[in-house]
Amino acid sequence: MDQVGVGIVGAGFVADLHARTYRGLGGGARLVAVTSRTAARASDLARRYGIEQVLPDLDSLLALDSVDVVDLCVPNHAHKEVALRAARAGKHVICEKPLTGFFGQGEGAGRTPRAQMLAAALADADEMIAAAEANGVKLMYAENWVYSPAVAKVKNLIRASRGTIFELRGEESHHGSHSAYAKEWRYTGGGALLRLGAHPLGAILHLKQCEGLWRDGQPIAPRSVLAQVANLTEIESFRRAPGEWVVRDWQDVENWATVIITFSDGSKGLVSANDVCLGGMRDTLDVYLSNARIHCDFARSSLLQAYAPDPNVFASEYITEKLETKAGWSFPSVGEEWLLGYHLELEDFLAAVRCDRPPLSDGRLGREVVRVTYAAYLSAAEGRAVDLT
Repeated sequence: MDQVGVGIVGAGFVADLHARTYRGLGGGARLVAVTSRTAARASDLARRYGIEQVLPDLDSLLALDSVDVVDLCVPNHAHKEVALRAARAGKHVICEKPLTGFFGQGEGAGRTPRAQMLAAALADADEMIAAAEANGVKLMYAENWVYSPAVAKVKNLIRASRGTIFELRGEESHHGSHSAYAKEWRYTGGGALLRLGAHPLGAILHLKQCEGLWRDGQPIAPRSVLAQVANLTEIESFRRAPGEWVVRDWQDVENWATVIITFSDGSKGLVSANDVCLGGMRDTLDVYLSNARIHCDFARSSLLQAYAPDPNVFASEYITEKLETKAGWSFPSVGEEWLLGYHLELEDFLAAVRCDRPPLSDGRLGREVVRVTYAAYLSAAEGRAVDLT
């Protein structure tokens, strides 16, 4: 198989990112088709990235023999249904983060007991994994942090040091979301912790798995979770004050979360995520070793800095995600798809299909992220550590 035929489901922000990245892979992917509930957006995506066909629905896309992989670029609540249908049609699946979640009970979803959420989300994740295995296809979990060149170097440094990881500390924070879906639990399955914290959490779980495999031949697993969540935009002084920078009107999801993970070897992980962060997206990872310390900043590269006295100077040029103003000093993204891991992520997924091998990031990592996240929601609701063993 020289080229892998890709069918994209969805035509929003993530679909654009993936299509742009596929175009930069040098011909490894054939963009066969796109389908979306919004036909005009699907047509525009196809025009800009050379996608061969715009189809009216998922069934039409799944019926194409030329589609080998279905790339899910749909809202979180649709992940399970599309993944199951694709797997049963014999198509490999690329699923954006989070793998799945709890979305039930309509507008009241966010008031559902957290223990019920945890059980339901894990059952859905297990169903997705089982469907892929039963139909002989791969369920590939699109966690780009795992594929970042910085994280690849972190892994090399950890292994070379032969040190013990005492603590891993990761954060992803924004000033809000591109999507209106993000404000309601029934669509997203959670707030900042699930939407944003999935990235550092996935990387932290992956690094501890690698450390255990290197040292003892067994991955190191999370043992317990202690968490707090909050909606900081409900602070009264903020609600009274005018302001346009931080996103408001969150419905039943949190916009701030901190999670402490205790691993089976006694080491710690700390995940922070919020939607009240100004100055551009914050993506950081810190590793505290017994004989070294490592710091990654994925979003603020020192390769390039720019200054403009007025935001209109760079009005037509992309600077970086979630930057409120282009005035003053900024850190324009350089090779963003590469540095944030999207290029290597999709390259690995295509190679996994071509060579019939496991991807680096699979459905089981996605399930573990779901398990820890919903255990964290349970911990925050009940004010106690939740045992994962």
